[in-house]
Amino acid sequence: MNFLEELEWRGMLHAKIAGIETELDKGMCVGYIGFDPTAPSLTIGNYVQIMLLKFWQLSGHKPIVLMGGATGRIGDPSGKDKERELKTGNELDYNLSFQKQQFFKFLDFETGDNKAIVVNNYDFYKNMNALDFLRDVGKTASINTMLSKDSVKNRLETGMSFTEFSYQLLQGYDFQCLFQAENCIVQMGGSDQWGNIVSGTEFIRRNLGEKAYAITTPLLTKADGTKFGKSEKGNIWLDARLTTPYQFYQFWINANDADLPKFTRYFSLKSRAEIEALEAEFANNPIQLKRILAEELTKRVHSEADYQAVLKVSDILFGKADKETLMSLSAANLAEIAGEISSSTISRADLSAGVGILNLMSERTKVAPSNSEARKAIQNNAVSINKDKIKDPTLLITPDFLLHDTYIMVENGKKNKHLLVVEG
Repeated sequence: MNFLEELEWRGMLHAKIAGIETELDKGMCVGYIGFDPTAPSLTIGNYVQIMLLKFWQLSGHKPIVLMGGATGRIGDPSGKDKERELKTGNELDYNLSFQKQQFFKFLDFETGDNKAIVVNNYDFYKNMNALDFLRDVGKTASINTMLSKDSVKNRLETGMSFTEFSYQLLQGYDFQCLFQAENCIVQMGGSDQWGNIVSGTEFIRRNLGEKAYAITTPLLTKADGTKFGKSEKGNIWLDARLTTPYQFYQFWINANDADLPKFTRYFSLKSRAEIEALEAEFANNPIQLKRILAEELTKRVHSEADYQAVLKVSDILFGKADKETLMSLSAANLAEIAGEISSSTISRADLSAGVGILNLMSERTKVAPSNSEARKAIQNNAVSINKDKIKDPTLLITPDFLLHDTYIMVENGKKNKHLLVVEG
């Protein structure tokens, strides 16, 4: 299956410039997508375009990741109804360096003639002064064409700075630079980037007398019409420090059933035959399809070890996990659990003095409404500390019970779980 056929069956092809089929049939082509480092990490929204580059490379073509060291300093107005807040140079440099490393997880930068490369578009402009820019770049662009772009038209009433207005000039000139330096003939991106991408093909036609091409994907939205890539807690990041592997996994598990066919086609590396077979097998069991997709993506974006830890955390929260499972969790895993269930803090000094189990349950953790109810729960064999059943209502809880010197798991029955966190 060639690249365009792959995109078409996956529902990932929005528009293309005619003639690209002939170029792709000739053999390996070079194509790129630009990423502005305006955030501390790539997000699952960026992952749509990462998958586009991945399918491009798997089809035998060479991908270029163009990092926006220059365009990130300007701010892309596409899809925005107001001016962006500009990032500092230090912020952009840090973000770019971190995101560059993230890309190495998703594309092959080491093997084959079509191994991926990273280019920073700041290199195109760092030695260019304002007069050079106006002569070499500005002279090519038509104001009439620039004003016709949706990213501009939608802002004419609310206002747009010359800085953001000029963004499409940089994106167009980027394409010309990559065409000259890397023989790059294709720029890809989301459908909201079509105008900017076509500006680049015009630069190449006018300035170089050559032909270049564009491919765009539909903007991915959820079944309810909301923007893809966010949860109730905000962005879904591809960095475990910002979105934990458990939260990442749960994003897919909690997806609307109606979104599942689209999400699977956009993000799974399974073949068409494999995906359609799974959909037939689990037609009446969408949760299993979600688990399969969540497993594949958690392993790819994070790791096999992270996926196994996610299963353990899920077992603690929703299953019948035993003490061995609890003891195998890392401090980071326990911190994840603290974010998913009720939790409270206690000072290290208070715990060092010892806290009675009844007081711990009724006052410190609220897993029981009163001392008498706590005592009754213990008598009914319903209470456990760190998965050990408690028989003695006079038990004193001390630092000896701490997991990773910080946490104590308190449970009253199957569903009433609480994590006590020591501070200080």
